[in-house]
Amino acid sequence: MIPYIYLGVFLAYSLLIFAVAWITSRRATNATFFIGNRQSPWFVVAYGMIGASLSGVTFMSVPGAVAKQNFYYMPMVFGFFVGYIVIATVLMPLYYRMNLTSIYSYLEERFGAATYKTGASFFILSRTLGATLRMFLVVSVLHVFILDQFGFPFWLAGLIFILLIILYTLEGGIKTIVWTDTLQTTFMILAVIVSIIIICRELNLSLTQMFSTIYQSQYFDFWDTDPLSSRYFLKQFFSGIVVAIAMTGLDQEMMQKNLSCKNIKNAQKNMFVFSSIIVVVNFLFLVLGAIIMLYLQQRNLMTDELLQDTDKIFPTVAFQNLGLVAGLVFFVGLISSAYPSADGALTSLTTSFCIDILGTDKNNRWDEKRKKKIRYLVHLSFATLFFALILFFNAYKNDAVINLVYAVASYTYGPLLGLFFFGILTKYRVRDRWIPFIAILSPIICFLCDYLGGRYYGFKFGFTLLIVNGLLTFFGCFLARQKRSPNKFEQ
Repeated sequence: MIPYIYLGVFLAYSLLIFAVAWITSRRATNATFFIGNRQSPWFVVAYGMIGASLSGVTFMSVPGAVAKQNFYYMPMVFGFFVGYIVIATVLMPLYYRMNLTSIYSYLEERFGAATYKTGASFFILSRTLGATLRMFLVVSVLHVFILDQFGFPFWLAGLIFILLIILYTLEGGIKTIVWTDTLQTTFMILAVIVSIIIICRELNLSLTQMFSTIYQSQYFDFWDTDPLSSRYFLKQFFSGIVVAIAMTGLDQEMMQKNLSCKNIKNAQKNMFVFSSIIVVVNFLFLVLGAIIMLYLQQRNLMTDELLQDTDKIFPTVAFQNLGLVAGLVFFVGLISSAYPSADGALTSLTTSFCIDILGTDKNNRWDEKRKKKIRYLVHLSFATLFFALILFFNAYKNDAVINLVYAVASYTYGPLLGLFFFGILTKYRVRDRWIPFIAILSPIICFLCDYLGGRYYGFKFGFTLLIVNGLLTFFGCFLARQKRSPNKFEQ
């Protein structure tokens, strides 16, 4: 009976999302899909970006990671805040001044076609891997705790999820996502708050007593003071700044929502509000993780299996220990955190490939109808790729997903970081044809440094690898520099 209840909730939630998609996608054009006709209210974008930024990875992995890492994630969150301010004051004015649809068009104006294609390609690689890792986590939970009860194989669970994402994003694109993300952010935050309240009641703690208990526990430790540790607090803080700039400010998915605002002032308001709220919401996730650990300790439920795969801690407690209501709350929170990361990724990848790789916005020989057909084909192709990668990750997952996502980002977002900031901070041109080789070589050098440092010296870069990667790309651009010559961008 219980699996049928979960299935019913999933279907009801999906129908609600489709209703919003239907309302927002009427009379949609390519401009609607790509930038929402630049009519998105800034406060709606700011609120909805919380769900898109956190995703199902944060919903499960951050609370579970408290078991081994205490509150060591929080210095990174403080770094996020600083990074978002940099985005609002440095990058967003640039994007609006150039009236961009794809942010990677900046690289073409500044350096040339090869650099432009390189930047867009690294985004496509980064977002494809990151999004499918996040989707894999959610599909795994849907399969293990719900669909497997009906005898559904894993591949069918993944296929159902992908088909739902295709159907409600295919027409409205970014305009639909701005509004569905708002709805889903609400459900996700409510799920966290209600989960905390349910566990507090199980432990007979008031909210005041809960904070006092957490404060006195072993988990309330923000600062890893071992410089050799990958979680060293200064590494975390500075990595947070760079991760925010790279994975939000240089990411088409996140910036596409900002570029759908009416003007730069509204977009900056959105980013300032978002940066403040995201700190509070991440802290709530860590509080949830701490109270779950205290619950497991009191009930003597912690097992070696859970410690080995901390992503399973929250769903196991919600589904198996706290009763039906807690399970439903978790389930709604999970799917409401999963949809924003999946729909935004699919839309932004479609946008980037159509504009940056195929150049549909510059091709005057194609009418609106043909461009729309091409967009549909690209959309479906990326969805198929997502499905294939989800199956691949199911076969080879062996690490906490949030660490894996950021590890991937360290290698793939580093070249973007170096390219953009070389363009912003210097006035040099570059030998355009050299850039693809520099962008590939930098991550390879980073991998070797991280591997050799860990093996022979016990030193791990952690998330600071992204900084090193960006600096190597920046230095490579400097070596490939040419004398300054005015171009359209500089005039």
